[in-house]
Amino acid sequence: NLSLDDIVIVSEKAWRTGGSKMFIEVDKQVSVEDLVRGMIVQSGNDACVALAEHIAGSEEVFASMMNQHAKKLGMNDSNFHNATGLPAEGHLVTANDVALLGKAMINEFPDLYHFYSEKEFTFNKIKQHNRNTLLYRDPTVDGFKTGHTEAAGYCLATSAMRNGMRLISVIMGTESEKARANETQKLINYGFRFFETHKLYRAGEQQVQREIWKGEDENISLGLAEDLFITIPKGSYDQLEANVDIPSLLTAPIQQGTQLGTLNIMLNGQAVIQKPLVALQTAEQAGWWSRSMDGIGLWFKSFGNDE
Repeated sequence: NLSLDDIVIVSEKAWRTGGSKMFIEVDKQVSVEDLVRGMIVQSGNDACVALAEHIAGSEEVFASMMNQHAKKLGMNDSNFHNATGLPAEGHLVTANDVALLGKAMINEFPDLYHFYSEKEFTFNKIKQHNRNTLLYRDPTVDGFKTGHTEAAGYCLATSAMRNGMRLISVIMGTESEKARANETQKLINYGFRFFETHKLYRAGEQQVQREIWKGEDENISLGLAEDLFITIPKGSYDQLEANVDIPSLLTAPIQQGTQLGTLNIMLNGQAVIQKPLVALQTAEQAGWWSRSMDGIGLWFKSFGNDE
């Protein structure tokens, strides 16, 4: 586990990393908290490498860990070769994947999100300001990250909260810092003006109940592991529909949390969200007599459905 109080010894590789820096020095001790601030507020590539080496032993191994975790988050169109985002063959990320990463950051590490709203940080007596200029001009913007290379242009991932609704925007490939801020502001304003967010279902709430075979209980409840929110065009809530895909035969034993089906949310006939339906409780296997009777019942059921 990584702690903000951990001490990192700066390597020569981290010190030599190009691009924007927080100006750490070789063999000096720096806390993880300072490196996190240097990475987020100052866009320090040297801080990125120092953290990667501390966590994984090398930047290469850390990049592999990034790719593994990205897949878990559903970031299926991105591929990482380093910890900094500096140009490398095959290193790429999409706007949608950046938005998924931002969402995960907010949901999984809310106690660390405040770093993204900090407007300045001083290290080694060098004060640097956060390059996300929207933090200074839009009070509803509370974080996320800038980026720039010649290949990618000026990029900006931003999150803002208005009237209890949070939106994440991602802009890539603009020509200047001013342009990325202006285009982001337009996108955020558009989103809040024309879209609305609804909480559809609560985690652990029964959505459907299905018959279960060879179990101590006759039925099992299915629901969602997480709360389900949806952001849709204003006025379109009544066009939402939900349906489920669940195998016709469910057989015990089944552990709580096991995915047993899929919940599909449709808007105007188009699928917009798919979420796994999981068992809300454990279904224990019945005794041998009940299992035998259910086995005979299943055989007749299969025979009756034979075409």
